[in-house]
Amino acid sequence: MKKLIYCLLALHLSCSLVTTEREGFEIASIDPASPLRPQFHFSPPDNWMNDPNGMFYSKGYYHLFYQYYPDSTVWGPMHWGHARSNDLVNWDHLPIALSPDENGLIFSGSAVYDKENTSGLGKDGAVPIVAIYTYHDMAKEKSGVSGFQSQGVAYSLDEGNTWVKYDSNPVLERDDLTDFRDPKVFWHEPTSSWVMVLAVKDHVSFYGSPNLIEWTHLSDFGQGYGSHDGVWECPDLIELMTGNSSEKTWTLVVSIGTGSARGSATQYFLGDFDGEKFSTKQSPNKVRWLDQGKDNYAGVTWSNMPEVDGRKIFLGWMNNWDYAQVVPEDGWRGAMTLPRSLFVINYNGVSTVASYPVKEVELLRKRSMPIKKHLMNVAVDWTNLLEGNDVLIDLELVVTKVNRKGSWQLRLSNELGEEVTLGYKNESNEYFVDRSLSDSLSIHPTYDAIQSAKRIMRKDQFANRIIIDRTSVEFFADMGLQVFTTAFFPTVPFDRIEFQAPDESLLVEGVLYQMSDILESTP
Repeated sequence: MKKLIYCLLALHLSCSLVTTEREGFEIASIDPASPLRPQFHFSPPDNWMNDPNGMFYSKGYYHLFYQYYPDSTVWGPMHWGHARSNDLVNWDHLPIALSPDENGLIFSGSAVYDKENTSGLGKDGAVPIVAIYTYHDMAKEKSGVSGFQSQGVAYSLDEGNTWVKYDSNPVLERDDLTDFRDPKVFWHEPTSSWVMVLAVKDHVSFYGSPNLIEWTHLSDFGQGYGSHDGVWECPDLIELMTGNSSEKTWTLVVSIGTGSARGSATQYFLGDFDGEKFSTKQSPNKVRWLDQGKDNYAGVTWSNMPEVDGRKIFLGWMNNWDYAQVVPEDGWRGAMTLPRSLFVINYNGVSTVASYPVKEVELLRKRSMPIKKHLMNVAVDWTNLLEGNDVLIDLELVVTKVNRKGSWQLRLSNELGEEVTLGYKNESNEYFVDRSLSDSLSIHPTYDAIQSAKRIMRKDQFANRIIIDRTSVEFFADMGLQVFTTAFFPTVPFDRIEFQAPDESLLVEGVLYQMSDILESTP
């Protein structure tokens, strides 16, 4: 199994790092001084940010748009903020791309590269980038009528840097619905048509179009399937590589609004799509979570990835609607997860969507400290491996049981006794992350809940990757079969890291990488 996973990772994570010279855009700067500001995760220059939107790749750049309110650190009239990167880790912050108009606020959506100009929006040989997004009419909503959400179109003829809204917006409306939003669009080659998957309250609807303007309803999916603890949002339908073969599996990713002990979260369904209908053999009551942590929401994948690359790269909002508007961030609020490759692993007859940091994250590594293989049953302080006071690390950690026992944990802490722990509990066969003692705040009742999940793999060896960026941890257990994304807000930054294996005998080895503080080093 380990060989299969590493072969799969080699297939999906290997890539050539494309670099392109910056053009003369107005680049916003970020003040890195806030002790809670992540240093190598994407965050807005200021004010409020939530869902990633409209992500596409073109001519050496990964474009990221996101829900943005430029006038406050709490949610307000939504715009599309804009950033771009040539390596997925260093970002240029560009001017706002889309602003509210007479049709409403600019909610979530997607963008596609219309290389054949099916929309007719291209001019003088310029290929149009077409954004499809949700309009939200606040006046209609307040009046109590339905139909206050509709779908609009905008296009760019200069690689996404400036946008023109379609003059006959909206292009898709439903007067009988209140939740009708977050269009994710892709080209379906077998039927030579565009397909839109749209969140509709407690399910998703599929629409088809020859030109991105005229849309026809195709089918619905989701009623009676999966979790319905909250409204469905931000769907994405993608084909994921499966195993170490060329086989692909249609995967429907759907985010769930607040309503359970998880708060907001993201589920997925594995199945088939024939150009009109999505079907699954998954049990209707079975819920499969994309992330076992509390802080990965509304994530979608980049479009127009080069065929030679082959990856499906996912990015999520590193927050939770239960407490997103009250987390103690100063002058800004919101961050994204690290970009991740998604793929399907078959293990013991069960297919699971796994995720792993993209290869480009390794560009942030500036110093490596080997952890030599040794037998241990005591706590070991790794603080002396760090340079400076910030815990900015990428830890590749292999833990092997030498008997039937095998509990272990990693502990982050500070001088005030605040701490975050993560690891594995042998008695319950669970991975966990515990931030209940991470700060002195009372953010929300669900915030302090311990995050845990049963281990899928049945091996005595644990191959894990743990990435910590000042106020967050991304724990990729068993090489991404299970993932925990967790944010935390200590009174003063954590500056101690300790590995603990109480009353157990374990073989431990790995490499601890100190990560670059890219905000401090940005000119």
